[in-house]
Amino acid sequence: MNAGTAARLERIGTGDKYVIVPMDHGITLGAVTGLVDIESTVDAVTRGGADAVLTQKGVAPRVHPNKNGAGYVVHLNASTSIGPDSNDKRLTGTVTEAVRAGADAVSFHINVGSEYEREQLAELAEVTDDAAEYGMPVLAMAYARGPGVDEHDAENLGHAVRLAEEVGADVVKTAYSGEADSFERVVESTRLPVVIAGGEPEGDRATLDAVRGAMDAGAAGVSIGRSVFQHDDPEAITRAVSAVVHDGSAADEALREAGLAVEA
Repeated sequence: MNAGTAARLERIGTGDKYVIVPMDHGITLGAVTGLVDIESTVDAVTRGGADAVLTQKGVAPRVHPNKNGAGYVVHLNASTSIGPDSNDKRLTGTVTEAVRAGADAVSFHINVGSEYEREQLAELAEVTDDAAEYGMPVLAMAYARGPGVDEHDAENLGHAVRLAEEVGADVVKTAYSGEADSFERVVESTRLPVVIAGGEPEGDRATLDAVRGAMDAGAAGVSIGRSVFQHDDPEAITRAVSAVVHDGSAADEALREAGLAVEA
């Protein structure tokens, strides 16, 4: 890793731990709750302790004035929920465009096991090569997704995160396997920092339990979107997630300190 990449990685994390809030869902889902006034949401989550926020390049001018010194990641591919196949992620930007947008890192999504794996793998390899020229870190969103693929199986997730390392990513995001014991196998599959996705919102306690379990398994943090930016209090839930990741708090403790209800 060159000096520029290492320096920029420090801008999107704290002490080798990461609380990233992705808000690139405007392409996927449209202008849903939390993204209409993205300025206020970016302000709230970064005040709550997010190390970085993540969007597509086009909304960069709405991000920078509101991120309170946090890091910024530009995502480089996407699909829509109304298209024929949401697994078919297509390029939406380049590393050069991310540099122009003021990014501290770029991210790229690959669905390992889908019929688009071959093209996405080649594109991710190109992104990591281009990013190295700029000293730009790459966050690979590597999921196990495709016909007959168990998206939460630890072996499948381990394969996905290892793939990200093999093609030159610097941080890898994947789904949580559902329990700390099995997720240890995922974390052990790579030397990269592993962060977990949030997935469909299932409530504050479920979110914090997943974060706690992942951290206990050796994860380096989270990249959680909808459970944060669509929350009734994005600042509070970010504060709770940050407490688990950065302070080692238990789920109940983090919820209480953030002023959120501790669910049974």
